[in-house]
Amino acid sequence: MRYYIIAGEASGDLHGSNLIKAIIQKDPNAIIQCWGGDLMEAAGGKLVKHYRSLAFMGFVEVLLNIRAIFANIKFCKKDIKAFQPDVLICIDYPGFNLRIAKWAKAQNLKVIYFIAPQVWAWKENRVPAMRATIDRLLCILPFEKKYFKDRWDWDVDYIGHPLMQVLASQTNLPHPIPSIEGENIIALLPGSRKQEILKKLPVMLSVVTQFPEYHFAIAQAPGLDDNWFASLVPIGNNIHIVKGNTYALLNHSIAALVTSGTATLETALLGVPEIVCYKGNPITLALAKRFVKIKYIALVNLIMDKEVVKELIQEDLNTENIVVELNKLLKEKTKQDQIQSDYALLKEKLYTGESATEVAVGIILEELSNNHK
Repeated sequence: MRYYIIAGEASGDLHGSNLIKAIIQKDPNAIIQCWGGDLMEAAGGKLVKHYRSLAFMGFVEVLLNIRAIFANIKFCKKDIKAFQPDVLICIDYPGFNLRIAKWAKAQNLKVIYFIAPQVWAWKENRVPAMRATIDRLLCILPFEKKYFKDRWDWDVDYIGHPLMQVLASQTNLPHPIPSIEGENIIALLPGSRKQEILKKLPVMLSVVTQFPEYHFAIAQAPGLDDNWFASLVPIGNNIHIVKGNTYALLNHSIAALVTSGTATLETALLGVPEIVCYKGNPITLALAKRFVKIKYIALVNLIMDKEVVKELIQEDLNTENIVVELNKLLKEKTKQDQIQSDYALLKEKLYTGESATEVAVGIILEELSNNHK
């Protein structure tokens, strides 16, 4: 079979790579063309576009790059036509993927959506078009199946969270900074996009002098230029850069400051107490407040439906607040115990007893089998 897979960011590249591996295992003759990143390419997909050229985040940023976005959409359609896949598999990245999915369905292509768009947060008006476009919608958050059924009378598939599979193997990893003894490390995860790093990393680093007994280790995402990233980091004996080794860093960290997104969930599932940090374009945030319907921005809090981890957003993300909240994580035993108890419940909610990726591939192959009967 011929598979065309589209992912538009680092987390999609991760889950897409595991999906590709599982597809090849079940279908050794699979031919896979993809948009994604290094991981998907290494897994066996022929990479057409790297997510680095697609990463536009926020209302204002999208508007500023609208020409590039439309050029990518046009190119993608042309490439799909030339490849002639048996199925289009979309991985999250809804602004782009929903446009391609609608077009693909009009071309009579089978469309599977792996990792459902978070329409429960905003843009619910997308759902009717999604129902008409998507053959199978695969959800990875436990409340999504009920949401789509109760709100839209749409039977979708809850497959569990693919991170459970990914993180199961991320234990006993070598220390990411061999020169450091002990576990007195605070991890800083400023994100993978330049625009978010420039906004958040300086604020995260502003607290370093308040905690001289700890080492601060900054996770540098793969694909970022070393010289550019190093230019943002002040020289200090207790400041370190860890490139492309985030799971090992978290495994050896006592706490973390984490940019909102999938990383907040990864950090929680690895058992690291965290503070969620978000600072974006003021216009983007003002628009988001008008349309977004959720109480929290951190996936951990959304899934648990309560504040498990502290969220510092926009003006609240400042040196004083980070110091206060970080001291709680480092010094208050009651706070530490409560977080670990909540993390344990979080894992129970996300684990279905099966690998989410294996379940996803089973559904994809089932749909292809039905299509060829």
